Amino acid sequence: MVTEIVTCVILMLVGIAFLVVILVCLVERGSGITQESAERTTLIQRSSSMSEDDIKNLPWYDYQEDVEKGVECAVCLEGFKPGDKCRLLPNCRHTFHANCIDSWLIKTAVCPVCRTCVDTINVQI
Repeated sequence: MVTEIVTCVILMLVGIAFLVVILVCLVERGSGITQESAERTTLIQRSSSMSEDDIKNLPWYDYQEDVEKGVECAVCLEGFKPGDKCRLLPNCRHTFHANCIDSWLIKTAVCPVCRTCVDTINVQI
């Protein structure tokens, strides 16, 4: 009878240990933190804002009527009109109204569409 009790206790402890291992695996898998997302978060934190001088060095152009209708600025959600001053972000090539993206980049130096860090090192004016 004693051996039966000891056997039951051992099986119960093995079962509990197995459940704990499964729980730990599920928690690690479900956390969603991958190396890529951790690196992206680090880049966003490192590039928290841009100086006004760096922003002024970003390329800009006067918008002209494009074949593609309905293109809009992702910051203000208004469509581009011919003659609007627009900025082209160098890394991702997304376009915004210059005033809209300038105020955005003062707060955070990432593209509001794709979250790519804005790099002013290789900008050609």
